[in-house]
Amino acid sequence: MARGKLRIYLGAAPGVGKTYAMLSEAHRRMERGTDLVVGFVEHHGRPRTEVMLHGLEHIARRELAYRGTSFTEMDVDAVLARRPAVALVDELAHTNVPGSRNAKRWQDIEELLEAGVDVISTVNIQHLESLGDVVESITGVRQQETVPDEVVRRADQIELVDMSPQALRRRMAHGNVYTSDKVDAALSNYFRPGNLTALRELALLWVADRVDEYLQAYRAEHSIRSTWQARERIVVGLTGGPEGRTLIRRAARMAAKGSGSEVLAVYIARSDGLTSASPKELAVQRTLVEDLGGTFHHVIGDDIPSALLEFARGVNATQIVLGSSRRKAWQYVFGPGVGATVARDSGPDLDVHIVTHEEAAKGRGLPVARGARLGRARIVAGWLVGVAGPVLLSLLLTGIDTGPGLANDVLLFLFLTVVAALLGGQLPALASAAVGSLLLNFYFTPPTHTLTVSDPKNIVAIAIFFAVAVSVASVVDLAARRTHQAARLRAESEILSFLAGSVLRGETTLNALLERVRETFAMDTVVLLERGSEVEPWTCAGRAGSGDDSRPPARPEDADVDMPVGDHMALALTGRVLPAEDRRVLAAFAAQAAVVLDRQRLVGEAERARELAEGNRIRTALLAAVSHDLRTPLASIKASVTSLRSDDVAWSEEDEKELLAGIEAGADRLDHLVGNLLDMSRLQTGTVTPLIREIDLDEVVPMALGGVPEGSVTLDIPEELPIVAVDPGLLERSVANLVENAVKYSPEGKTVLVSASALGDRVELRIVDRGPGVPDSAKDRIFAPFQRYGDSPRGAGVGLGLAVARGFAESMGGTLAAEDTPGGGMTMVLTLRAAAGHPPVRADLPARAVT
Repeated sequence: MARGKLRIYLGAAPGVGKTYAMLSEAHRRMERGTDLVVGFVEHHGRPRTEVMLHGLEHIARRELAYRGTSFTEMDVDAVLARRPAVALVDELAHTNVPGSRNAKRWQDIEELLEAGVDVISTVNIQHLESLGDVVESITGVRQQETVPDEVVRRADQIELVDMSPQALRRRMAHGNVYTSDKVDAALSNYFRPGNLTALRELALLWVADRVDEYLQAYRAEHSIRSTWQARERIVVGLTGGPEGRTLIRRAARMAAKGSGSEVLAVYIARSDGLTSASPKELAVQRTLVEDLGGTFHHVIGDDIPSALLEFARGVNATQIVLGSSRRKAWQYVFGPGVGATVARDSGPDLDVHIVTHEEAAKGRGLPVARGARLGRARIVAGWLVGVAGPVLLSLLLTGIDTGPGLANDVLLFLFLTVVAALLGGQLPALASAAVGSLLLNFYFTPPTHTLTVSDPKNIVAIAIFFAVAVSVASVVDLAARRTHQAARLRAESEILSFLAGSVLRGETTLNALLERVRETFAMDTVVLLERGSEVEPWTCAGRAGSGDDSRPPARPEDADVDMPVGDHMALALTGRVLPAEDRRVLAAFAAQAAVVLDRQRLVGEAERARELAEGNRIRTALLAAVSHDLRTPLASIKASVTSLRSDDVAWSEEDEKELLAGIEAGADRLDHLVGNLLDMSRLQTGTVTPLIREIDLDEVVPMALGGVPEGSVTLDIPEELPIVAVDPGLLERSVANLVENAVKYSPEGKTVLVSASALGDRVELRIVDRGPGVPDSAKDRIFAPFQRYGDSPRGAGVGLGLAVARGFAESMGGTLAAEDTPGGGMTMVLTLRAAAGHPPVRADLPARAVT
C-alpha cells in the first residue's frame, strides 16, 4: 500500500489563519468529489473558523478520563476504520492526554500516512523544535509543545500562511483571534510588532530553506549544471593569504544588500592533502566568515580554477569573489592566473568579481610547495622540451651556413637539458641528454650525418656534455625535491603547531579535530575507535564525515588507513590509501585526538564533581538548618508540653488554650520547614514529576492561602481566565510559599494582592506586596537555596520558600521572576501555560460566513 501524502499549513504566528486555510482547501476538495473527513479540528471559539466546519464529515472524538477530568482526542482507530482519502488533523505539535494511543499527535498522523491516508495538518513556526530557544529569546515564552523539524521537512507539501504584523494586530483588535478582554494584554505582550516581525522572518527563512532543498534535489535528479539564480549565493575563493579577510568582508557587504543571500568561503587544497597556506591564517578566516553568517568549505583539487567552478556550480552559486593576483608582472608568462581563468570559463550564469587589495602584485607571500606530483601539464612540457627541443634546435642550427661552433652547440643543447629538468624532472632531462648527444654526434661532429667520430677530442666533448647534462639534471631534480620537502615540512610544522596550540588552549572539540583530519588528508570518513581490552569490541568515540557508505568502519582493519594510539585506541580513515610520508602527521593527529578525548572526559568528570560538591554544600546547609532553624519550633513545642504535664502548677483554661495554640503553631511551622526541605531535596535530585492536568486558577489559589492570617490577602482572579495546564499540588505549594513570603515582609495594615491575567497562550499570576523590596542585583539571588535577604531573623525560615516555588514552576513549564512594585515593594510574577483548546468565552455563530 502506498504511503499517504502529508500537506502542512505552516503559520508565521497564532491567528494568521492556517486552520481557516486548511478548511478552505477541504471545501475545495469536497467540491471535486474527494472523500474527506475531519479527524480533529479545533476552532478556538473563532466564529468564522467554526462556520467553515459546517458541511464536513466529522469523526467522533475519543473521550479519555485523566485525574477526574474528561478530555477528547482524535480517535485514530475510527479514522483508520473509516479509511477516507483525506483526513484533516489540526495542531501537529499537540501533546495527547496520557492514556492516548500515542504521546504526540504527529505520531497519530504517521499511522494514518502509513495506512495510505492523505493528511492535511497545521503547525505554527514557534512549535518547531529547533527554533524553541530562538522563539523564547524573542517573545519571552518557552513553547512546551514542539514537533521535530524532520517531521515537518518530510511533508510532501508545505504552504506558508503569512500576514503582516499590522494586519494581524488589526484582526486581533477586531476580536477575530481572541475575545475582547484579552486583546489589550495580547497586543502589548506576545503580539508586539517586533515579535511578529521576527516570527514572520523565521517562518520565511525556514520555508525558503525547505524550497532550496527541493530545488537542489530537482537539479541533481535532472543533471542540471547551469546556475539558476533563484537566490544569491556568493562564493569567495581563498588562497590562505592575508587578502582573504578583505575578500570575505567584501562578499559579506554584497550579501547584505539582498535578504536571504549566502556567503560560502572555499579553500582549494591539492590532492596530497597538505597545504602551502598558513593553517593559522585559514583558521582566522574560517572564524571570520562564520562570524559574518557564512560557511567555510575545504575542497580538494589539483586544478584550482576547475575545482572552484565545480564547487560554485554544485552549490548553485550566482557570484564568485576573487582577489587580484599577487603575481608580479613577469610571472604571467607561466599562465593567465586563477582569476582570469575562472572569469573566462565561468559562463554567462556566474558573475566573477575581482577585488583589489593591498597584497596585489606584490608577489606571493607564502611559499608554494610542490605537490607529490609535478602535474601532467609540466611533465608533458618537460618531455617536449627534452625530446622535441633538441630536434628543433638541430634543424635550426643546420639551417645556418656558418654555425656557432661545436662548443656553443654543446652549450645550447645543455640549456635545453636544464629546462627539461626544471619542467619535467629527472627523466625528461636524461632523455634530453641522450637525444642531444646523438644529435651532436650526427649533425655537428665530423664526419657529419654518421655516428662515427673521427677526432678523439670530439668524443671527449660529447662524453663531457652527456656527463654534465646528467649531473645538471640530477642536481636540478634534487634541488626541486629538496624544495618540495622543505615546503612540505614547513606546512607540516605549521599544521602541527596550530593543532597543538588549539588543543592546549582547549579550542578544539573531538569532532572538530576529526573533521580537521578528514579535510587535511582528503578522506571520506574519520573515526576514533577505542576498547577496554583485547577481547572487548571496538566502540566509536567520535567521527567526522560520511563517505559513500554511511556506516563507519567498525574495526581498524576495516579502514583504508589505521593509526594505533596506545593499546586500546585507533584512528580509522576511509577514502584512500595514504603515502608513508603522510603517516607522521597522521600520528600526531591521532595522539592529539586521544588527548582531546581524555580532556573532554575530564571536563565531564569535573562537572560531575562540581555537582557532587554542590550537593555536599546543600547537605551542609541542610544540617545547619536542622541544627539551628528547626530547633526553635521544637524547643517551643517541648516547653509547652512540659508545662502542660507539670503537676505543681494549676493551669487555667485560658493558659492551657494558649499553650496548646503555641504547640500547634510550632508544629505547623515545623511541618512547613520540613516540607520545604523535602521539596528542595526532590528538586535537587530531579525526582519531581509533575502530573499536568487542566484546571481553573480559582480552584487552586484560594487553597494556598490557608497558612496566612485572614484578611492579609486580596484576591483578584477573573472567572473568564483560560484553564491552565499545571500540577495542582505543585502550583498550590508554589503559591503558598510566595504568599507567605509576601505577607511576612508586608508592612502592618497593608494587604498582599494576588491577581491573574491572560496574555496570549499563557496566564500570569502576580503576588504584589508593599514591603521594602529587593534591589535588581539581588533579584536572582533570592531564588537560590538557603538564601535570606537583608536582616531577616534566623527564625524566619531556612531560605527555601522561593527556591522551591521557582523549581516547581519550572517543572510545570512555567517561570517565576521578581519585579519591582510601582510605588515600592516587590511583585512575584508566576507565568503558567494556558491549556490548549479551552477558550474562556464561546462566541455565537454568525448567520453566515463572512470572508
